[in-house]
Amino acid sequence: MTSLVSHDSRHGIALLCRYPAGVPHPEALVGRLYGLHLHRDANDCSLWWDSPGHPGQNDLLALQMGHQRRLQRLFPRVDGCSMDSSYYNASLGTPLDPGPTGIKYDLDRHQYNYVDAVCYENRLHWFAKYFPYLVLLHTLIFLACSNFWFKFPRTSSKLEHFVSILLKCFDSPWTTRALSETVVEESDPKPAFGKMNGSMEKKSSNVSEDVEATAPMLQRTKSRIEQGIVDRTENGVLDKKEGEQAKALFEKVKKFRTHVEEGDIVYRLYMRQTIIKVIKFILIICYTVYYVNNITFDIDCKVDIESLTGYRMYRCAHPLATLFKILASFYISLVVLYGLICMYTLWWMLRRSLKKYSFESIREESSYSDIPDVKNDFAFMLHLIDQYDPLYSKRFAVFLSEVSENKLRQLNLNNEWTLEKLRQRITKNSQDKLELHLFMLSGIPDTVFDLVELEVLKLELIPDVTIPPSIAQLTSLKELWLYHTAAKIEAPALAFLRENLKSLHIKFTDIKEIPLWIYSLKNLGELHLTGNLSAENNRYIVIDGLRELKRLKVLRLKSNLTKLPQVVTDVGVHLQKLSINNEGTKLMVLNSLKKMVNLTELELIRCDLERIPHSTFSLHNLQEIDLKDNNLKTIEEIISFQHLHRLTCLKLWYNQIAYIPVQIGNLTNLERLYLNRNKIEKVPTQLFFCRKLRYLDLSHNLLTCIPAEIGALQNLQNPSCD
Repeated sequence: MTSLVSHDSRHGIALLCRYPAGVPHPEALVGRLYGLHLHRDANDCSLWWDSPGHPGQNDLLALQMGHQRRLQRLFPRVDGCSMDSSYYNASLGTPLDPGPTGIKYDLDRHQYNYVDAVCYENRLHWFAKYFPYLVLLHTLIFLACSNFWFKFPRTSSKLEHFVSILLKCFDSPWTTRALSETVVEESDPKPAFGKMNGSMEKKSSNVSEDVEATAPMLQRTKSRIEQGIVDRTENGVLDKKEGEQAKALFEKVKKFRTHVEEGDIVYRLYMRQTIIKVIKFILIICYTVYYVNNITFDIDCKVDIESLTGYRMYRCAHPLATLFKILASFYISLVVLYGLICMYTLWWMLRRSLKKYSFESIREESSYSDIPDVKNDFAFMLHLIDQYDPLYSKRFAVFLSEVSENKLRQLNLNNEWTLEKLRQRITKNSQDKLELHLFMLSGIPDTVFDLVELEVLKLELIPDVTIPPSIAQLTSLKELWLYHTAAKIEAPALAFLRENLKSLHIKFTDIKEIPLWIYSLKNLGELHLTGNLSAENNRYIVIDGLRELKRLKVLRLKSNLTKLPQVVTDVGVHLQKLSINNEGTKLMVLNSLKKMVNLTELELIRCDLERIPHSTFSLHNLQEIDLKDNNLKTIEEIISFQHLHRLTCLKLWYNQIAYIPVQIGNLTNLERLYLNRNKIEKVPTQLFFCRKLRYLDLSHNLLTCIPAEIGALQNLQNPSCD
């Protein structure tokens, strides 16, 4: 008989229970297998090493604190037992009665813990051992890869800024109004401006063809848009607060686009983290599928502690093996799904050029045909947002359009400049004309065109201004000034100006500030150009177009020419007044002046002339000559002016003239003579033979006295001889 010693904790006594040697005690077996404490009556056997308290708490604590070790339950194998009843008989000295033989299971709890630890470390497969930690580790890596670009400073700031601007643009009232306006224009186009009659509309429809037909040079070099002729658009309505908010959004979008298009770090980082996730997906699938079968319920373990326990072989149980297998299968399914998404993302990035984004479809659908294509990170982020909802990109594109921005700017301008405010700025100029001067505005307020009495309109430092068809309301407008204003014009407006505009003043520093449509103004009578024309290409583009102005009578050039352009000579056939202010640059080769036979007024100011040009002596229709601020020291050639019978005004002021030749008396038709600001010391009496003189200015010279013969000039009024 095999003896099992048990202890009744309630009575504090040790009980010796005998069982057949070959049959294990069933409760002892169950107790060892599941680690349970059995509650019995006083006559029942209780495990003597049980600690006080409910033993189920030990299992819960073990599962909570370290399931990887306490999940294993074990008991000795039969074939691993080497001790029999003879051992006990010998130890007792007195032979016991022979009985059944069997395996003794009553090991100490610490012995079980030791065997459990050894089997866990040596026999349990590493995959079953570390499977929960691997799942946690891979999940953390996937999370890190997916969220790294949201945390990396160089990319997170761009993404956050982009999302912020995108949402503001999406919710902006201006976006809704701009898109709805496009729908209205496509479904119900508005008629032409009310005050334009049928003939005006017909002329405006053919204005671009007229420009090219009358200006072959423009046809060769510039397209219709480049000439500054744009199509007509309509403006919506927006209150002041919404307009200011939309204006701020336009500025933010411009700055953000400039900043983000400089690099592609967002694209490169997203590509790299996607590649890492695909590689990790392949790695996980390969080793998980291979090792998942190593998660088993039964584990045979050999522990060399036979001298202590009497057993060498143990069979351990892994109770969570089945659950782990199910979880592993579910985990593989999730990883496969996630991996397929990553592979699709990588395929999407490789098959398309995500560093370029085109708004072609939006340009075709809307009236904003100027929406630019974008590149680098800006393009990539728009591609990403398209995968979420393409409507975001469509609404965002409104803030990339210059046409949209100009419309908004015009609305804000109209809110600021009321009709009453504009009337307060109207003045009368030296020619007694009603004049309005607009300086450094973002455009032309629509209320300007309600000032029907306006005669002169000055636009200065107004960038990207477009003259609308409503300018036809200004029926009294005859003079237009464009100072550093690269004005574009709509076709109906150009048709109106071709018929009505008589005088045009243009001042520029850059060649791009000169609109080429000015050369189609067939009724233009006066043209004033102020700017740098020293470069050869500037002279060709700006001056060469003058040939198309067949009715030009007055030409003023304020520049720095070295010689008189041939085109000036060509148009000089019908010119009546030519004025050149050369800003101190020496003007040479003036022989072509003799071809301008119809000239009545000639001004050569600050041309660094040392003598009176001989070519002027053949201009028999000249009535006035102005040689102000040159370097004239002698005027002996003045005798040749006697052939200019119509010459009534001679201005030789602001020079270095030392004396007046006696031949001055031959200019009997002179009525006005300007000799001030020279170095004249004496006045010849022959000067007083010019009996028709009504104005004489000899001030600021070196005169010491005035001859008494000045009294012979009976028509002289208010002479200046200081």
